[in-house]
Amino acid sequence: MVSHRYFVNAVMLVILLNAILIGVETYPHFRQDYPGVIQGFEVFFLWFFTIEIILRVFAEKKFYQFFYSKWNIFDFVVVAGVLLFSGTYFISALRILRVLRVLRAVTVIPSLQRLVTAFLKTIPSLGTIMMLLGLVFYIYAVLGVMFFGEISPEYFGSLHLSLVTLFQVITLESWASGVFRPIFAESPYSWIYFVSFILVGTFIVLNLIVGEILNNIQEAKEEEQKDDKIEVSKQELAKITDEISELKKLLMKKEQN
Repeated sequence: MVSHRYFVNAVMLVILLNAILIGVETYPHFRQDYPGVIQGFEVFFLWFFTIEIILRVFAEKKFYQFFYSKWNIFDFVVVAGVLLFSGTYFISALRILRVLRVLRAVTVIPSLQRLVTAFLKTIPSLGTIMMLLGLVFYIYAVLGVMFFGEISPEYFGSLHLSLVTLFQVITLESWASGVFRPIFAESPYSWIYFVSFILVGTFIVLNLIVGEILNNIQEAKEEEQKDDKIEVSKQELAKITDEISELKKLLMKKEQN
């Protein structure tokens, strides 16, 4: 039942309603005008998710097998945490856990699970890329202070100001009108500095991060396909085993006759 499409869709619908309620609660006048409605929905969500977790636990052959999955552990911690902190003075923890219930959409939708898994696998390999990006930032920050410290002290007056400015430039947010053009008016060759930094920082280093994430997504898909093939093979093996046992029974009957 818990793996049925209708059940999964119902859980997803309730998660969506919970997300809407959390958004509505951010408006003070809604909380003041409709406190009973908001409280009623919250009680409904609390019991719905609790019953859902209980059903999923008892759906396993052995209840502790439910905790073999990290997604199931996340669901259990969020739901149990809300139950634990309800009616206590830990209001901040309760609010955080209620917001985290929205993240349960990840545990319901397999494609989101695949994406999050790929991102988590990317974190260890991001260390080398981040080191490279840090070196690029540091070198360009020092050069920025040397070249433009006197021209634009508000942007390149010191190392930390230069690093913040480069962070703005690499996001491509108002870098031309806000940072580049005033400096370009004083230093015509400054375009070499900015263009080279954008090419190295944005189009090379950041693309390495995107490429690593895409590579891990592909690997996650391949692992999922392998698991599906193994599951199909197990089912086929079980069918063959049943057929062999039936043949043995027929042969034994014939021998007895």
